[in-house]
Amino acid sequence: MSHPQPPASAKLIIGLIVREKGLVPEVAGELMHAFGRADMISPWFPFGFTSYYQAEMGSPLFRRMFAFEALIEQPALVDVKLLTNDMERKWSHDGNRRINLDPGYLLAERFVLATGKNYSHRIYLGQGIYADLTLVYQKGGFCSLPWTYPGYRQPDMQRFLLQARSKYRHDLKAGTDIKPHWNRSRN
Repeated sequence: MSHPQPPASAKLIIGLIVREKGLVPEVAGELMHAFGRADMISPWFPFGFTSYYQAEMGSPLFRRMFAFEALIEQPALVDVKLLTNDMERKWSHDGNRRINLDPGYLLAERFVLATGKNYSHRIYLGQGIYADLTLVYQKGGFCSLPWTYPGYRQPDMQRFLLQARSKYRHDLKAGTDIKPHWNRSRN
C-alpha cells in the first residue's frame, strides 16, 4: 500500500519565444516581478523547429529560458500558466502575440511544461491547463519522449536544464528553504 506524501517543491522555468529580442528585458522584468529573481538565464537558442508561430510572430524566432530562484508548489503551475497567458495578451499587438511564454517546472526526475492543449499523454490539472511530461531524467541525463518538442531534444537546451537541475538539487541539499512567494495577482 502506498502512503501519500507531500510533493516536492519545484524549480520554475519559463521559456520565452520572440522575434524582437529587445522585448526580453522588459518582459523578464515583469516575470521577475511576478515570480521573483531569476537565478539562471540561458543563452539565446534559435527557434526554427516549427513554423507554428511564424504567421503570428514572424521570423526568425529565438528562445531564452529563465529559471527562478523561488520554488513553486507543483499545483501552482496552473496559476503560473494563466498568468503567463495574461502577459502574452498584454504584449500582443493587433491581436498577434509578440512573445510566447512556456512555463514549466523541473524536479530531479522530470521536466514538465504547462499547456492549454489536450493530447493523449497530457494530464489535466484544472482551469483548462494540462501538464506535458516533456523530459525524464535517467542515467545522468534527460531523455526525450516520443512527443517531446524538438527544441527540448537539443543538446544545448538539455545542458541548460541539467545546470538548472544541478542548482535545484544543490539548493535542496543545502537546506535552502526558498518558499514559494510569487505574486499571484493578475493585472
